[in-house]
Amino acid sequence: MDRRDFIKTSAAAAAVTGLTLHGEILRSDEILRSAQNDKNSVPQHFPGVGVLGYGCMRWPMTKDADGGEVIDQEKVNALVDEALAHGVNYFDTSPVYLRGESERATAEALCRHPRESWLLATKLSNFANATYENSVMMYRRSLEIFKTDHIDYYLLHAIGSAEDFKRRFGDTGIMDFLLKEREKGRIRHLGFSIHSHKEGFDSMMELHPKYHWDFVQIQMNYIDWTHAGGRNTNADHMYNELTARGIPVVIMEPLRGGALASLTKSQTARLKAVEPDMSVASWAFRFVGSFPNVLTALSGMTYKEHLDDNLKTFCDFKPLSEEEFAMLEEIADEQAKFPLVGCTGCQYCMPCPYGIDIPGVFRFYDRSVVDGTYIKGPGQERYARARKRFLAEYDKAVESVRQADHCISCGKCMSSCPQHIRIPRELQRIDKYIEEIKQEKFNP
Repeated sequence: MDRRDFIKTSAAAAAVTGLTLHGEILRSDEILRSAQNDKNSVPQHFPGVGVLGYGCMRWPMTKDADGGEVIDQEKVNALVDEALAHGVNYFDTSPVYLRGESERATAEALCRHPRESWLLATKLSNFANATYENSVMMYRRSLEIFKTDHIDYYLLHAIGSAEDFKRRFGDTGIMDFLLKEREKGRIRHLGFSIHSHKEGFDSMMELHPKYHWDFVQIQMNYIDWTHAGGRNTNADHMYNELTARGIPVVIMEPLRGGALASLTKSQTARLKAVEPDMSVASWAFRFVGSFPNVLTALSGMTYKEHLDDNLKTFCDFKPLSEEEFAMLEEIADEQAKFPLVGCTGCQYCMPCPYGIDIPGVFRFYDRSVVDGTYIKGPGQERYARARKRFLAEYDKAVESVRQADHCISCGKCMSSCPQHIRIPRELQRIDKYIEEIKQEKFNP
């Protein structure tokens, strides 16, 4: 898609309200509605739902008495308190997040507040065991953990294809159960999240007349808008199809796993020239927040600094102009040319049976490509210094016993990656690249 088409489709999509298309981007007084109508709370595109939502897959961690990693409940409580105080009331979790502990930690923080002050979004994450009995048990367990008689937003988790939906939901009888739960009010809104090729997404749209999806969660950011890559569907197609059907959109990965919080020096300089006091990450949130059919945009705000920065962006929100859309499109085109793995750090592939820090390896590699520390070969400027620093930073980022050279291609991680990354192949590629640098046999 060329720049003109990008601006045209972005502007058109950002101007959708209900089923009507308008020709220009809506201004802030049209697009943003806040219950409190002040700059201390995030706005609302849909009544009662803050447009900034809390993704509960990346809660802060600490060490227990035995040195193991556990969720830092005290910090979680403080983050939830601050979020609620500023109108962030949509909390997205899953029975499988943080190795099964996210729901518990999220519930402990939220249940200290009145039930009507927060919206619960959790999932039927029946990947390992999709039987009717196990699915019902997982659903009821979520109700029990949150000490509630209803779930506000319930998702069929991570649909990968039409066949995946059929195997986990269509053929098991669980859809009839969930539809009855929605009729009884125990599920207020029923939808799904998806990581799939276009055919898989379109097949779910064909099921809308049968199931009447209340919302859908998609991966959307200014890279994935037209550069989703791999087996994933471009976000512009999904957003426009959902909007045409009047289905509200929940956004996941608006920062693409944190990748859009830190760009190249030249890209950062371009953004800072326009908004010197705003973070690089704020541009990614302004992008998704400029689309009025967005119910909420999820952010995994691990630290208070993340939450505060997002509140600064949303509490005084400025929709993107056409010129700003164009600038982000140019950055997206540049990013799409980088040899990135594209890992978002969801950790679905973890733990690796051989101890490899898969997200850590990919994060280091992708970061080195973007920030320019990627080793291109002996001919580059200050090669010896750059080589030494690169290898030292790799050892610092990923301890040696957890690096890519320990991969034996067992393939256990393959089926769990929502980005459809060929993990063993990418680990071997990175290991070969790093080994060539170590042996100084690099062939650019």
